[in-house]
Formats: sequence, structure tokens, C-alpha cells
Amino acid sequence: MAYSNIQKLAAELVGTAFLLATVVGSGIMAEQLAGGNVAIALLGNTIPTGAILFVLITMFGPISGAHFNPAVTLVFFLRGEIAAKASVLFVLVQIIGGILGVWAAHLMFELDVMQFSQKVRSGGAQWFAEGVASFGLVTTILLTIKARETAVAMAVGLYITAAYWFTASTSFANPAVTIARSFSDTFAGIRPADAPGFIISQLTFAVLAWLFCKWILGEKNN
Repeated sequence: MAYSNIQKLAAELVGTAFLLATVVGSGIMAEQLAGGNVAIALLGNTIPTGAILFVLITMFGPISGAHFNPAVTLVFFLRGEIAAKASVLFVLVQIIGGILGVWAAHLMFELDVMQFSQKVRSGGAQWFAEGVASFGLVTTILLTIKARETAVAMAVGLYITAAYWFTASTSFANPAVTIARSFSDTFAGIRPADAPGFIISQLTFAVLAWLFCKWILGEKNN
């Protein structure tokens, strides 16, 4: 079935909103229940995030490709699989959807809707961690598409579950997620001043991952 551009944009909007509602909402719940144990709180944040990615990609993948991530959209634009105008619109709705998801989480937990995070996430190690996380995410997507396309949802969910724990930044790996999380002064937040460094690293390493996958798969230029 061919889906309209509006349907694709709606899928990206709603999917990204649910992703951020899960990331922020589970972070709030985890922090409330963990009794000060940060490791348990992080685990409570990790499992729902990996799980919802599997669900969202399975549901919305056939409609929009289930990018939910400007870095992923950029890569598919570079691959010639999405037009420039559609790419820009995808990124816009991903950012809007992410912020709406954060606000939904705040409402569910009776917090102030409008917030700005005070959580410091800065420095070379954090930026490099975001590069590693983003490189791994894009590589997971592109190589899994080639190996077994039906396994992408599972592979991405499992990758992000792992990357929460092996990266110093807890693997945002997504500019829309980074922007949205700057609007939440909760467990999952990031200070707005720290967001640009994350985003630059995410986009740079996403492009590097695209180039690596082209090389390792022996793909020719479009």
C-alpha cells in the first residue's frame, strides 16, 4: 500500500512523541521508585526505551520507515531514498513530536509542562560517546536492512538497550531526542546549553556510519 505524505508525517510525529513520552516518563517513574539507586533508575529507563522502539518501528516502519531521528533521516536522504523536502518535513515533525511527548510525560506525572533541564551533560567524553552511539545505531540499521530487513525493529531496540549502558552519555543518538530532553528537568534531561555538542556529534558520526556501510557493503555511489 502506498501511503500519503501526510500519513508518513503523522507516523513520524506520533512515533517520536511516544518514544519521548517513554524515555522521559520511564525516567520519572524509575527515579521515583529506585530509592536513590541510580543504577536501578537507569535500568528502569533503559528497558522501556528498548521495548518501545521495537513496538514503534514494527508499527510505523511500513508507513514512514520509522526514522524518529533526524540523523537517520539525513542518512536516508544521502542514500537517495527520501527527497530533500520530505527530509526537512520529517525532521520538523520529529522535533515537534519529541517535545509533545515530553510534555505528555510531564502531564501524566503532574509536573510543570514547560521546563528546561539543569542536568549537565558536556565534555569530550560525552560528545565522543554520542558519536559512538550514533555510529552504532546507523550501522545497526543499514547492515540489518541488508541482512534481514524484518529484524530491524528488534535490532534497534536491542542496540539502544545495550548502548544506554556502554556509552557515557546513555546513548541519546538522536538530535530530536536531544532537543526534546532539554525541555525536561527530570532524570532523562539534558541542559539546553549542552545540546548542540551532542547534535553535532550525532550528525557527524551518522554520516561516517553511512560511509562505512557503503564501503563494507560494496555499494556504489547513487
